Amino acid sequence: MIKVKGLGTADDPWELKTPPGTSDYQAYKDDAADPPALVVQVGKTQLRYHLRCIEDLHAMLKRNGDWVLLGSADEQKPATEETVEAWGRSSSNPVKGWYGLKKGLRGRFGMYVPPVLEAIGLAEVEHNPKNNRMRAVAKGK
Repeated sequence: MIKVKGLGTADDPWELKTPPGTSDYQAYKDDAADPPALVVQVGKTQLRYHLRCIEDLHAMLKRNGDWVLLGSADEQKPATEETVEAWGRSSSNPVKGWYGLKKGLRGRFGMYVPPVLEAIGLAEVEHNPKNNRMRAVAKGK
């Protein structure tokens, strides 16, 4: 597990880097939101994803059992098949569509959610300049 600053709350968000290490951002859980949300703050832009994406993505990675490409893409661009990004907007995922909650800012799931799973010890994420992948790790490891 990587060492991350912050507790994942609004008052003390996780201080994270995108998988290639090129950008800093913050993330925290907002259990009081309707629906509960994972809030990602990138500069002045705030993205929100269903909070359940953390457990759902971990479960998908465990079922897959191997590395999965991240494949990050903006909402307006198509996601490469069989990537974390494609799964995060697929009608076959547990929410039956987008995990992103705000139209126009629903993409980039494969960029901002994987480091959260890595920070809390649920996944291993590669940190190459491009084509990064992730895989599940057992809880508590």
